[in-house]
Amino acid sequence: MNSVVVLALAFLVFFIGYRFYAKTIDTKVIKADPKRATPATMYMDGVEFMPTNRNILFGYQFKSIAGAAPIIGPIIAIQWGWLPALVWILLGTLFIGWVHDYTSTMIALRNDGASFGGLSYRLISPRARIILLSFIYFYLLLIAGAFGNVVVSTAVALKSAPMAWLFLTFGGILAGQMIYRWKKDIILTTVVTVVIAMCGIWFGTIAPSDKILGESLANSRALWTICAFVFCYFAAVLPIWRFALPINYVASYIVFLGLFFGVIGILILHPNFTLPATTSFTIKIGPIWPIMFVTIACGAISGWHSLVSSSGTARQLESEMDARPVGAGVMFVEMLLAVFALIIAGTIYASPAEYGEAIGKGPGGVFAAGVSQFLGVLGLPANIGRSYGSVMMIVLAITIMQLVVRFMKVATGELLGDVSPLFKNAHLATFVASALGAVLVLTGWWQYLWVLFGGANQLMASLALMLVTAWLMSEGKSYAWTFYPMIFMFITTVAALVYTSYTLLSKVLSGAVQGEALIGNTLMGVVGFFLVIAAIILGIEGFKAFGRYRTLRAQPAPAA
Repeated sequence: MNSVVVLALAFLVFFIGYRFYAKTIDTKVIKADPKRATPATMYMDGVEFMPTNRNILFGYQFKSIAGAAPIIGPIIAIQWGWLPALVWILLGTLFIGWVHDYTSTMIALRNDGASFGGLSYRLISPRARIILLSFIYFYLLLIAGAFGNVVVSTAVALKSAPMAWLFLTFGGILAGQMIYRWKKDIILTTVVTVVIAMCGIWFGTIAPSDKILGESLANSRALWTICAFVFCYFAAVLPIWRFALPINYVASYIVFLGLFFGVIGILILHPNFTLPATTSFTIKIGPIWPIMFVTIACGAISGWHSLVSSSGTARQLESEMDARPVGAGVMFVEMLLAVFALIIAGTIYASPAEYGEAIGKGPGGVFAAGVSQFLGVLGLPANIGRSYGSVMMIVLAITIMQLVVRFMKVATGELLGDVSPLFKNAHLATFVASALGAVLVLTGWWQYLWVLFGGANQLMASLALMLVTAWLMSEGKSYAWTFYPMIFMFITTVAALVYTSYTLLSKVLSGAVQGEALIGNTLMGVVGFFLVIAAIILGIEGFKAFGRYRTLRAQPAPAA
């Protein structure tokens, strides 16, 4: 199969899904109304609720949902063959992914920007609120561990990345100052700050971390773990316009430009896939069902998007008419990023053995090598191309991490705030979240950690679709288009979590792992089983609520 054909299929799915399916749902079922006031305009506080230009919000949404997952997932999943991975990316996005993101935005938009905790209390049951908040907290912990591992591994393996990360941070902070304090033109701000970030990519190649810090510190996982969570601390405690929002905005251009010129490089080289279309049903990390469907944790469907869309984006939309381009449109762009990563993994290696050796060192190196090859066609030197690829990987991961820790801070206050006012303290909640995430980064084996995160992530997606379905039922709207995707995702992800958690704890009980791996495997296995139990209880509560809503809909309308 030629890579250009795969790209053409992806753009066709994008066009059909966004132009027809999403538009029909937006106008005929949800009925977006430009005259309805949004939470951002009603409750503007400059911290969580902030009316934001649609173009800025598009970049924020993309960088907030499109972390390293749409790259790492396909690169790992190609071990089952590129064909099943491609089918899941395209069909998953078309029938589930954008539906999940768009409806997660609209349910919060129509409910005063309420969090999923509050929505589950009202739409499902009071018990569901506590269970869902507990689920979300441990789910977020797995995300922090998985993406923290990506950041640390990339910083250790690609020494040009830390300097570029530093320049990006400075550029993002400057962007926030220029837009919201100095009131500068958005085009001027974008050009200045993106150029600063680009300079960091170049400067990283001439001032890599091992030359500045020495070989020992540059290879220290502990050092980069601390740096990553200090970064996340500031993102969690500072106003969103000061740190998280502008950094994500500037970083989105790094990713957009890399994706754009990378696609041009693919069109010029138009390589054929060299790895097999299919391999075997079961590989080292598990069977194709259910494990592949959670390994590709973004790019097809991702529960993380529901938290960003409901607790972040819905509180910043100026108009309901922006929900489709921001909520649905960005998901289709993320699909293109996943296809780009799949093409990289499937075309740049001469044999499965060569790919196997590369993936053993981590997916960051695979992606950086592919970006370097495709940008090299446009005249970019190989060392800068590798630096660019590493920066794309690290900023995709770190911007997810910062939002995760921010959401964990909020979840801690909602979950334990009634037990003690200390848990409502932003600094304490952020510290606890960072410390737990650091333990997972330093002790968990990344492939199992990734699969466990993927299972929790996709399970979160099914729970978000459950809430949305309950909301649609309560509003008397059509709900089959969210109900059946919810059923598929729930069954698949519970199976994946049970399989992975059992595998991890079996290694612990059999004595197959020792030392740091013993801590990591035990923690991951216990968290995985907790998430399964919580999800089953939530599922029972959800179906009870569905029954109530169906009964109400079946009752005849009162006489006039």
